[in-house]
Amino acid sequence: MPFRLFLPLGLLCALLPLPRGAPGPDGTAPDPAHYRERVKAMFYHAYDSYLENAFPYDELRPLTCDGHDTWGSFSLTLIDALDTLLILGNISEFQRVVEVLQDNVDFDIDVNASVFETNIRVVGGLLSAHLLSKKAGVEVEAGWPCSGPLLRMAEEAARKLLPGKNHTEMGETGNPVGNHIDVLTGKWVAQDAGIGAGVDSYFEYLVKGAILLQDKKLMAMFLEYNKAIRNYTRFDDWYLWVQMYKGTVSMPVFQSLEAYWPGLQSLIGDIDNAMRTFLNYYTVWKQFGGLPEFYNIPQGYTVEKREGYPLRPELIESAMYLYRATGDPTLLELGRDAVESIEKISKVECGFATIKDLRDHKLDNRMESFFLAETVKYLYLLFDPTNFIHNNGSTFDAVMTPYGECILGAGGYIFNTEAHPIDPAALHCCRRLKEEQWEVEDLMREFYSLNRKRSRFQKKTKSSGSWEPPAGSGTLSSPEAHGETSEKQPAKEKIPLLSCPSQPFTSKLALLGQVFLDSS
Repeated sequence: MPFRLFLPLGLLCALLPLPRGAPGPDGTAPDPAHYRERVKAMFYHAYDSYLENAFPYDELRPLTCDGHDTWGSFSLTLIDALDTLLILGNISEFQRVVEVLQDNVDFDIDVNASVFETNIRVVGGLLSAHLLSKKAGVEVEAGWPCSGPLLRMAEEAARKLLPGKNHTEMGETGNPVGNHIDVLTGKWVAQDAGIGAGVDSYFEYLVKGAILLQDKKLMAMFLEYNKAIRNYTRFDDWYLWVQMYKGTVSMPVFQSLEAYWPGLQSLIGDIDNAMRTFLNYYTVWKQFGGLPEFYNIPQGYTVEKREGYPLRPELIESAMYLYRATGDPTLLELGRDAVESIEKISKVECGFATIKDLRDHKLDNRMESFFLAETVKYLYLLFDPTNFIHNNGSTFDAVMTPYGECILGAGGYIFNTEAHPIDPAALHCCRRLKEEQWEVEDLMREFYSLNRKRSRFQKKTKSSGSWEPPAGSGTLSSPEAHGETSEKQPAKEKIPLLSCPSQPFTSKLALLGQVFLDSS
């Protein structure tokens, strides 16, 4: 562009009004309080439109102001939006929806349901709502958080999915992996390797599963894959698609689903690489006012038939994670741009519509449930640094259960791939209960096994003469000492749990166990 054109263009830009809360000439960041209210208004415009026009169908059709079933006829949007209500501070509506779901949702129906989508949206939404119920003032039963009506609903839904679940190995780490595998044969159907569609949630599960379950093997697997991803697919902080066996570029495109990657990098502490990749993706947003499903990197433009933006959350998700890690105001600017773009392009009378084509802003008659579950939630959390989800452990709740004390709500929430937060402390509290049950079973098994041994030995000695007690009589003996094999649970590496230190259950029952044995 000739230099003489810069002056009038710059003058025009200076005269254009900035959105309220946007950075001014001094570079100040968007006002979080202002954009929190804007995001909250977006949520209720979409949520109320769903309740008025689409419930009990799965999702809202915003252009025709009606509803339709998409992923199984489970009132999906209501389940998906439930924990967002609490994050926005709406306790009364959370309580009302919990009752509605218990009274109206039935999983004993004959429908064609997606295992993946039902798992992340329905099971994940119910689990999260169950764990947040007490915080929302819902009256919980005595065994909570290890039992409860929403937890039973989640389990029922999960059990319905089990016949559709198959297991297969993803392949050796250290090499790129494809994005579609035949679970029956274990062969790769699609051999394009990248970080986007078909494999994105797998990488997410490895990192988040490692944190949630404190599983070192999952993290080790991800780090090996991460090496291969950097070696074969990264070019100038973009991630391309390559042939998994040859390493040659097969698709030089950026998929909008890949925008979760900087957020995942932040979870493993790779902040510098995460920010560089995020800024690449942000340039695409600035170009179109959203992320097209496919973006041709060399050409710098959309890919034919992949020009749409269904209001996906991934770039906003990464902005939230990175802002928590860095405090960089550029990340708030992305949040501001997202609010302005979505409201300007996508807002209609009955909610927010999928953008069918970012080039001309044509709309499609659908509002995905993830708009309320993820996009709005991550936007709100980006602008709400004091939200309970961001708790750093400075506050917590001590909950007494029939199984002992549990420390909950101390932070460290792990979002599933549908942005449903899971409290790791609750998971370990309930896992500790299960492990203690196993320990009781093992202790009783040893007790009865030893009794049978003693009984047989005493019968034998009565016929062969006087009996003398063996050395060390009166001590607790292991089954191995009597030549028996214990049916214990497989041994696991002891890893510190995210809960208060507790005396091992076996030591609590050590004296009681000794009394059992001595009284035989």
